[in-house]
Amino acid sequence: MKQMHGLLSSPVCLTVIWFLSWSLRSSCAQIWNGEVSGLQYGRLGSNITLACGKSQHSRTSVMWLHNQKEELPWHKVTSDGKLVLLQASQSAQGNYSCHSDEGSHLHSISLMLGHPPEQLNVICRMPNHSYIHCSWVESVNTLLPAKYNASFRGSHEDWKPCVVDASQKHCEVILPAFWQVYHILAVTQTNALGSHTTLDRIKLDKLLKPDPPELLRVEQLEGFPRRLNVSWSYPSSWARLDAYPLHFQINYRPQGSKYWSQAVIWDTSVVLYDALEGYVHEVQVRAQDQVNSDSQWSEWTNLILAKPWEAESKEDEDSEEMEVTENYDIVSSYTEFEPSHNFEPQDDGDLGLMILLICFSVLILTTVLSLILVMWMRRRRRNHDTKQGPSSMVKMKSMPI
Repeated sequence: MKQMHGLLSSPVCLTVIWFLSWSLRSSCAQIWNGEVSGLQYGRLGSNITLACGKSQHSRTSVMWLHNQKEELPWHKVTSDGKLVLLQASQSAQGNYSCHSDEGSHLHSISLMLGHPPEQLNVICRMPNHSYIHCSWVESVNTLLPAKYNASFRGSHEDWKPCVVDASQKHCEVILPAFWQVYHILAVTQTNALGSHTTLDRIKLDKLLKPDPPELLRVEQLEGFPRRLNVSWSYPSSWARLDAYPLHFQINYRPQGSKYWSQAVIWDTSVVLYDALEGYVHEVQVRAQDQVNSDSQWSEWTNLILAKPWEAESKEDEDSEEMEVTENYDIVSSYTEFEPSHNFEPQDDGDLGLMILLICFSVLILTTVLSLILVMWMRRRRRNHDTKQGPSSMVKMKSMPI
């Protein structure tokens, strides 16, 4: 005991004890004075009360700063040193600190303002029978960090979790009970000012919408200037092709036309027999579940441009015809200055046709004149008979009875 007492009374030990007691006293003073910064949330447009640490009731006079400035939003200070922000607006956000009359720092608060959660706008899509993807956006921007929880169930099932990605604001359901007519998705949003649950009722057979077909190709068919071969593949997101087949709709038209030609196909390729020769065509395809007629059509694929096959010899013939025409024009220009003495008519066909037309005209004219002559002769004879009638009557009266 004497040895221990002598050790404690040594100068080195006394120095250590004094240092530790000073450190503990200053630490207790810092905690007591409330210099540990805090985070406080408030609702925009409401009155926000900020307290000057835990011991504010013992102080009746404090000074408040906003972002290290004495200019404060519309406010009042209570008798116990609390700061009340009246109908706080967005500009009231920031860092607040309270100080004693002597200027020493007492407490700091970081204030964030926003709104409590409200109804979410939920959008779900179902690219195949075994997967649902639901995303949402806030109808009102809360301006505050939030957490999300989602669950999913059929009409007569227990709730199952919908795996949430809070950063992307979506969740995923694997292997939903497709045989159930209706399903319910519940999404709960929570922030510092409260929470709200949004319920969305879903009918899976109408929600089902495949992704667009993939690897669309349009190819020429050699030797056929009015045909195009179109092929594509099932979307990679469409599982179990044997159990859930798709049918497809194809749209095609000459580029620049207003009207589409359409066809429904149960295969992944088709030959178009009515392509317009020599024109570039636009082709696109979309898909739908073949069994479930209530499901949606997928979006159209991107347009593919293609032109039917054209014979290369046709271009060569056109170029040869142009060369012959040019040579003929050159020869004609020279013969204008060198007239030929041996004239040979080259339009025998036209001359014969002209002679035939002339003969036909003469025949018609002769026939018409003959008819006119015959009609004139008959009329003259009729007039002659009419004049002879009265003279015979006179002669009969003069004869004796």
